[in-house]
Amino acid sequence: MSNKPLPVVPYLKIPEAGDPYLEGQKCGDCGATYLGERNSCSKCGARDQLKPVTLPNSGKLYSYSIVHRSFPGIEVPYVSAIVDLDDGTAIKGNLINIEPDPEIIAFDMAVDVVFGDALGRKDSDGNSYLAYFFQPKT
Repeated sequence: MSNKPLPVVPYLKIPEAGDPYLEGQKCGDCGATYLGERNSCSKCGARDQLKPVTLPNSGKLYSYSIVHRSFPGIEVPYVSAIVDLDDGTAIKGNLINIEPDPEIIAFDMAVDVVFGDALGRKDSDGNSYLAYFFQPKT
């Protein structure tokens, strides 16, 4: 069993030294950023111009849904959100540390990307996973 948690998605990077971060791909021609590896830019069509970049840890809430029914073992309600990071990258995740109430959650509210245990999930060897979440900016 490892002491270091495993990333829940490949674009969540956990360096030996330093804080975890999300990695995107940035087009060298038009500057568009994306999650996940790709060979061509969806915005301008440039090929082989995408390079890895560290994504910002802050952004604004673009859209959300309060989920009341989910898979067995997943606590509900929770807030599934799409956030536009400060560099324009759109990313989906869960909004935490706020009541799942539309009276409280505001579109365009400032949020931070935070990292934490992936809800107690473990692999077959007992290793834990690290996940990313959004929370209202403090």
